[in-house]
Amino acid sequence: MRRTSWKPLARSFFVSSAREVAPRLLGHWLIRRTPSGLIGGPVVEVEAYLQNDPACHGFVGKTKRNQTMWGPAGHGYVYLIYGYHHCFNAVCQRRGIAEAVLIRAIESEFGEERMLLQRPVQDRRDLTNGPAKLCAALDIDLNLDGADVCSASSAVFVARNPRRKSFLKLRGPVVTTTRIGLSKAAELPLRFYLENSLFVSKRAHPIAGNSRRQARDP
Repeated sequence: MRRTSWKPLARSFFVSSAREVAPRLLGHWLIRRTPSGLIGGPVVEVEAYLQNDPACHGFVGKTKRNQTMWGPAGHGYVYLIYGYHHCFNAVCQRRGIAEAVLIRAIESEFGEERMLLQRPVQDRRDLTNGPAKLCAALDIDLNLDGADVCSASSAVFVARNPRRKSFLKLRGPVVTTTRIGLSKAAELPLRFYLENSLFVSKRAHPIAGNSRRQARDP
């Protein structure tokens, strides 16, 4: 898909609780700048991590690993899991409050051929349907920790989708569930995904009363 202009989300978009930012990110584009052009696609699954949340990396206080989480907002927080998988987060809240939104899945809308070179798969749905998978496909690693996701010149940024409303209508509704693979605070309803996207990493029973909440257009 050809794009003639990219407008990153304003930093003010991220200066809120990750609980609020997470569903509002759905439908906007995660973009990676590469030597051969821009690649990426719309965000379709996210998880929020909050200041007083035992599963949040910032819960233990500031460390060398999590220092990016403490602000300012609108930067990427990249960390390593299991020694070789990377995960990408968007930092939220005002400086001094460690919150972030984990991007769990995107649709490989443009630059898919380049992504397949990074992460060869048979089924395109497996290309970016998980946090480690999308980082591999987009070549996101620890070198991008702290990247400014509100700058179009950044190596990785989040761009506004001017057709977000129609995209949400097509891929929605938004489903709210508990987060995946946690041993702490696993009961919190802080995962959000678009029910009709084929790129969702894992489907679950929606939480009563929240299963059809649509994300607001910023």
